[in-house]
Amino acid sequence: MTAEEKELQPEATAPEDHDDDDELEQEDEVVPQGQAKKKKKKKKPKKKSPTVKQSDPPRVGLTKLFPSGVYPEGEVVEYKDDNASRITSEEKRYNERMLQEDPNETYQNIRRAAEVHRQVRQYARKNIKPGMTMTSIVEMIEDSVRALVEEDGLNSGIAFPTGLSRNSCAAHYTPNAGDKNVLQANDVLKVDIGVHVKGKICDSAFTMNFEPTYDDLLKAVEDATNVGIRESGIDARLGEIGAAIQETMESYEVVVGGKTYPVKAMDNITGHSIEPYSIHGQKPIPMVATDDQTKMEEGEYFAVETFGSTGRGHLDEGGECSHYAWQQAPRAPLRLTSAQSLLKTINKNFGTLPFCRRYLDRLGESNYLLALNHLVSQGIVQDYPPLNDIKGSMTAQFEHTILLRPTCKEVVSRGEDY
Repeated sequence: MTAEEKELQPEATAPEDHDDDDELEQEDEVVPQGQAKKKKKKKKPKKKSPTVKQSDPPRVGLTKLFPSGVYPEGEVVEYKDDNASRITSEEKRYNERMLQEDPNETYQNIRRAAEVHRQVRQYARKNIKPGMTMTSIVEMIEDSVRALVEEDGLNSGIAFPTGLSRNSCAAHYTPNAGDKNVLQANDVLKVDIGVHVKGKICDSAFTMNFEPTYDDLLKAVEDATNVGIRESGIDARLGEIGAAIQETMESYEVVVGGKTYPVKAMDNITGHSIEPYSIHGQKPIPMVATDDQTKMEEGEYFAVETFGSTGRGHLDEGGECSHYAWQQAPRAPLRLTSAQSLLKTINKNFGTLPFCRRYLDRLGESNYLLALNHLVSQGIVQDYPPLNDIKGSMTAQFEHTILLRPTCKEVVSRGEDY
């Protein structure tokens, strides 16, 4: 090419930048004669991944909301000063990273169960209203738990019957079939929900009231639970935690109809450690001062729960039983064929997890009371009747599940509501 020909060639220019959504045509290119002009392909807008949101009522399973298998962390709380060195320990931090990264380990399973709990309870707290039957309330809660945890036999599901204990009844009430009880505007309602994933249980409870008479009772119990969480940690002594809970709880009073009632901590019910497929582990957390010098240990997790009462602060069994749990294999062959059959159903569907009569109904069992009572009388199944303070008193409950990690404690069930 001669110098004159070079001067006649068009200068090369950089192409103009356009957004992906622009549909501007490319300017004509200079091409050799006889060749077809190439058309520039238009860029298609990038498709955004659809965002899955929870439905109302909640029915979208957690694995669809968190496809990575990583679930929200609970509230992280530093250990008290006597355990401060754990935060800077390279070994402890390494051990914790290993646990965090393994989706089959305790952390993600508990967090998945806790996130189910948070979403279900927040829906329940908005929708539970006076005038509803106990049965409609419990079905609203348990249908949501089953959907969100994506119930799968003993791999994931409800960890224990949903407690809906009212007023002087503090625990272990859930409606049986045919229950006609209706929530009243002046009731104090305890809602205790359990969720498990691969046997790792999230146990958390709250109390609702619908008029202000017992606001201070609820505040006393919630504060006591938070103090119990604050005092918990690696090497913390159980009896000392109980003393702190009692001191906080019993600093409150409730005025009802011009009469003042001291709030009393329950002396014969406790929080507890949690073990795989076992809601009540071997370490109880008392709500009153005791001489128990047993220590909490790294890697354990606990249900820190407190009950307060305007009554005597002591619970007795009474009322129609709904809660049961398998205890052990029979020492001798069962004489009732119906009991043998029912025991197989219990072992297959619940294992060591507590169950209630409604759950047996749901599985298609019928006319099973004789067989169930026989299993109880033989010590194979344990019954848990409702627990009540004196008539006319009011009780409240708050509870969180905490995990004692190597470098901190995690309140896995903590949410914006409590």
